Amino acid sequence: MNKHSLKLLLISLILVISPTISCSQNRAQNQTQNNLQSISGEVAESSVIMGAERTDLYFQLIEGKRIAVMSNQTGMVGDEHLVDMLVREGMNVVGIFSPEHGFRGTADAGEHVASSVDEKTGIPIWSLYGSGSGKPTADKMKEFDVLLFDLQDVGLRFYTYYASMARLMDACSEHNKRMIVLDRPNPNGMYVDGPVLDMKHKSGVGWLPIPVVHGMTLGELAVMINGEKWLPGGRQCDLTVIPMDNYTHQTLYELPIFPSPNLPNIHSIYLYPSTCLFEGTVMSLGRGTSFPFEVYGHPDYNGSDFSFTPRSVPGAKNPPLLDILCYGVDLRDLPNAEIIDKGFDLSYVIDAYNNLGIGDKFFTSFFEKLVGVDYIRQDIMAGKPAEEIKAKWSNDVEKFKIQRKPYLLYEE
Repeated sequence: MNKHSLKLLLISLILVISPTISCSQNRAQNQTQNNLQSISGEVAESSVIMGAERTDLYFQLIEGKRIAVMSNQTGMVGDEHLVDMLVREGMNVVGIFSPEHGFRGTADAGEHVASSVDEKTGIPIWSLYGSGSGKPTADKMKEFDVLLFDLQDVGLRFYTYYASMARLMDACSEHNKRMIVLDRPNPNGMYVDGPVLDMKHKSGVGWLPIPVVHGMTLGELAVMINGEKWLPGGRQCDLTVIPMDNYTHQTLYELPIFPSPNLPNIHSIYLYPSTCLFEGTVMSLGRGTSFPFEVYGHPDYNGSDFSFTPRSVPGAKNPPLLDILCYGVDLRDLPNAEIIDKGFDLSYVIDAYNNLGIGDKFFTSFFEKLVGVDYIRQDIMAGKPAEEIKAKWSNDVEKFKIQRKPYLLYEE
């Protein structure tokens, strides 16, 4: 058992034997499903108190203010949405910003999300995704005094919510608005892995010079963005982070509400760092099935009895290889502890590349945007194994851990 595995084992045991702390009678215990097994074989349990639930820390900052909220379906306070809670408490919510997938979280990845009105409250919804810069217009910025940001992230450089946060921080810095981040757990927050983005590959799926798996909450990342002066022109945002209680980076936290249509369970979220790379190849990763990011396949994949056919479904209206029978690999039975231990794992992409035997035609130009560096494609084509390639970014990971340390809000 390596050092990382031993650390996970110790944390798992602590989670099992420690008493849980309930933050309200209405909030169910966040207990893992059967497939979320700790290394000890026990089911890990969490009772994290979200930043949004700690109203005593931020209500005094928003009372009497015109409030804009950046959130989606994950922004729950107990069994009530943040927006509904604020309205019930008499707060003046004047607008809702929506990220990729929309305020209700039903749009496809990359789909343009139109502005609209929240049917329940009548509050206008201002879409940011697909709007060019991803920043609110100057007119929109004049309509509010303070911005509440509350999104459930999954801790990956190519998951777009942190980029939305950075753009909003930039807009708030330009227009002298305060931004309050209500922090939530990072389900992949227990490790750091993958190459740091070469900024020549900066894109909507790679916005900051951070590893693929950065291991930080959005609150911590916001503090780091300010501290490292990563906003354009070195600007800094008037930022307040409302931290969680009863959370560490080793907390095994299962999301009660999936953050986007194609991440429907914790197993897919653990596999996501590695299987998302298939978005930059000719392969299907299971979009258009009930198990996205938990499989990979292609019509020409050889030697497999496992098959699936991508269909047009809500959240994946036009998936790759639509209506085409694919053969490949089913990862659904892979234990969570093994996925976490392997981290950012290139072995799945290497397997598929070798199996198809089509050389550079296996990759698309999107691959570099996901991995963030040039050498991974080159090394895979040169036949190098996953562990040899992984060694190339190990120093970058250690440097990043040192760089991020002053900004961590929770015990590692």
